[in-house]
Amino acid sequence: MPEGKIVKALSGFYYVLHNDQLIQCRGRGVFRKNKITPLVGDEVVFQAENEQEGYILEIKDRKNELVRPPIANVDQAILVFSAVKPDFSTALLDRFLVLVEFNHIEPIICISKMDLTNEEQMEMISKYADQYRAAGYKVMLTSSETETGIEQLIPLLENKISVFAGQSGVGKSSLLNVLRPDLDLKTNDISSHLGRGKHTTRHVELISIGNGLVADTPGFSSLDFTNINAEDLTACFPELLKASENCKFRGCLHIHEPKCGVKQGVESGVIPSYRYEHYVNFLQEIKDRKPRY
Repeated sequence: MPEGKIVKALSGFYYVLHNDQLIQCRGRGVFRKNKITPLVGDEVVFQAENEQEGYILEIKDRKNELVRPPIANVDQAILVFSAVKPDFSTALLDRFLVLVEFNHIEPIICISKMDLTNEEQMEMISKYADQYRAAGYKVMLTSSETETGIEQLIPLLENKISVFAGQSGVGKSSLLNVLRPDLDLKTNDISSHLGRGKHTTRHVELISIGNGLVADTPGFSSLDFTNINAEDLTACFPELLKASENCKFRGCLHIHEPKCGVKQGVESGVIPSYRYEHYVNFLQEIKDRKPRY
């Protein structure tokens, strides 16, 4: 039986990419019965008489799965944050990073609009970039206007499923337009090109950029920590996780415990204080969460 990848889901049809061909498929009734929904990004086994009439027979195991946007097997998230207009926010970036890390997706930090910075702002952004790199993240400084840094991003998309995420107005559309000019995405507008016009059904689709696939989605529309428990949070901060190896007590939450490797890391300057403050705030948010029944 042939195998392929679902690259678009629309109105009950799943479009499976197989040998550079798109096969329109429906899901088997057994999926509905078992409450399984095929997702964009799924690797599937299918059968088809022609390009219009196929059936998905089996969904391969997923390595991850997002609810908003509904997509599976994401390799990486390009987190786009502008240097200015809107101003760069470490608190919002860290919130995105926690969600991405928790879902076992590799984050790439892309700081856009570097052409709009003055000398002081550029120095501050460069300092933040160095601190995030020291924590273990890939960081690139880009400008869609001058196309600075874009050439570094293209190879990272190769053979990967990527989602672009970030708050409104940071330049995601402009960045995608530079990566693939024929998309002609309108900036600060809903793209009709990708099925997002007023009269079309909203859907998730993987589009080809270079040798990779990119989800045409605004990324994480939910930024709460609904599924994250207090003991999960340290692992979502790579430099805290590394420092926690020096904690005296197992299960240390790095707040009031004595001989805590994380607090020592903050005191010595190895861990930036704002990263620790965000960890503490997020931990409190998780603890204050109302239990689900």
